[in-house]
Amino acid sequence: MPHPLHQFSYCPACGAALFEVHNEKSKQCTACGFTYYFNPSAAVACFIKDKKGNLLLVRRAKDPGKGSLDLPGGFVDMNESAEDAVYREIQEETGLVMPTIQYLFSLPNIYPYLGFNVHTLDLFFESNVDSFHGAKAADDAAEIVVLSPGELTPRAFGLQSVRQAVKKYLEEQCPVG
Repeated sequence: MPHPLHQFSYCPACGAALFEVHNEKSKQCTACGFTYYFNPSAAVACFIKDKKGNLLLVRRAKDPGKGSLDLPGGFVDMNESAEDAVYREIQEETGLVMPTIQYLFSLPNIYPYLGFNVHTLDLFFESNVDSFHGAKAADDAAEIVVLSPGELTPRAFGLQSVRQAVKKYLEEQCPVG
């Protein structure tokens, strides 16, 4: 795998074309000494379960993974907590307002964006609602999909970390037998 900053050739501080690999996650300018560390972006996703135990999912409207299943979620904005991002993303993609959320776990991910690999730390949450009444796809969601845990197949999800999260969720939150 190439260095995460391989596409960056110029120093963002002084503009010199002397921006060289410093270590596995940074580049340093040999002209001015500026070091840029490439840290992951934060993203959130939520397992939304109704009283019957069904899960609300969305079908991705855009690449990467266009047409595949996904959990409602997205990137955390600047000056926003992960919790606020979950509430916002769910409302943007489904129209639903969650009563509460609970943090479950996190997974590292690489999100391909227009030929650029964005390293992310994906934080997964769960929310319980009485019903999915009023949910409708919007923003990055092309369709609302409701499935029981027994109908979930990790390979139906387009993003690597979400596939891993669905597998982990099913093992930990919906154990069989």
